[in-house]
Amino acid sequence: MLANERTKMKIRKGDNVVVTTGRDKGKSGSVLRVFPTENRLLVQGVNMVKRHTKPRAGQQGGIVEKENPIHASNVALSDPKDNKPTRVGFKIVDGRKVRFARRSGEIIDR
Repeated sequence: MLANERTKMKIRKGDNVVVTTGRDKGKSGSVLRVFPTENRLLVQGVNMVKRHTKPRAGQQGGIVEKENPIHASNVALSDPKDNKPTRVGFKIVDGRKVRFARRSGEIIDR
């Protein structure tokens, strides 16, 4: 994908997601950051890696655990009703385009 192309992300910052594949399958967390150009998400407590950091001014060195971005295709939005993975759909409600959970039909956007 080219750098100037934009992809439409169905998952946004603050959404609760469930990991569907990979090492962290079954884990869930909140989306901390979205990288639309790379089609990746930073999910709280998922895809943890250890970084070995040097001590710097005002910061202690050592082994730091932090989240790594995960590809958007490996996560699914969790349904607001039962917290199980669901796909996302769009519909017009009161003249606004809103997201809804395909599993239960419940509206996600407020």
